[in-house]
Amino acid sequence: MSTQFFSNLSRNYIEILEDSEYYDVTIEVGEDPNVKIFRAHMNILCHRSPYLRRALISNNKKNNNDGVLSHTKLPNILPEIFQIVLKYIYGGILSLDEENTSDILKMLVAADELILHELVDYLQTYLIENKADWLEKHFELIHRTSFQSNNLLELQKFCTEFMAKSPDKSFESLDFTSLPEKSLVSLLKRDDLRMKEIEVWEHVLKWGLAQNPTVTPDPVTWTDDEFKTMENSLQYCLPLIRFYSLSSKDFLGKVRPYKKLLKHQLYEDLLGYYLDFESEPSNNFLPPRNGKFDSKIVNLNIISLVSKWIDKIDAS
Repeated sequence: MSTQFFSNLSRNYIEILEDSEYYDVTIEVGEDPNVKIFRAHMNILCHRSPYLRRALISNNKKNNNDGVLSHTKLPNILPEIFQIVLKYIYGGILSLDEENTSDILKMLVAADELILHELVDYLQTYLIENKADWLEKHFELIHRTSFQSNNLLELQKFCTEFMAKSPDKSFESLDFTSLPEKSLVSLLKRDDLRMKEIEVWEHVLKWGLAQNPTVTPDPVTWTDDEFKTMENSLQYCLPLIRFYSLSSKDFLGKVRPYKKLLKHQLYEDLLGYYLDFESEPSNNFLPPRNGKFDSKIVNLNIISLVSKWIDKIDAS
């Protein structure tokens, strides 16, 4: 049985950080006029942060290890935020009780830049479990921040779930057309997206047009090259549209004009489905969103047929 004395060890490492005599690294943090020079120790930084390890070793090679203090800059991090992160790096200590949520988010961004995986995971969980209301209130900032990184997966998941469950609220907070493709695709994959499928289709088209500002909104005027351009922009989105969930009226008026965006076989299958009430969806069609049907009682094909019968009654 081994005994661990982490408390004293942590305190001793904090004392090393505060000791101004034996440092061998200086770090310039922030941008004018808010800049501060921090003194630190290469061995500790290199073993705790892969980012700082690369930066410091690279600088050492440039200086040919000629005895000059290693120096690096972190212009994207505020000095007051780095002070907190540096204390974590040395002593594994982090207290968030008196920190405001916006600063905690800045800590997360700093930890991500410095490749501090443990801290990144902890801060994401802390924000989601303790500051969900604040995250929703500042959704545009949270969404933009999370999708600027490949490491903030939990925060990305939070954003996608919020958009799926509360699309009206989330779309009020951000410009839908500015969504990163990764975010849009994650949203379209969700079965619990609380939007009518025709609205999903219209939003996807609007997003595609925003990526191609030279293409006019009216598909009647599009050239073959413009259809190809839009198809390329939407190549990961189109397979996620639940076309079989649309009404016949919506398919005819709002999908058919864009038929050149769809794969030929898919369009032919859809056309046959909407023209022939006795036809069945293709085998690989996506079921309706939010639909929880017991396959032992109700077959999805029957649901689709009933939907078309209702369309026919409404049209008569």
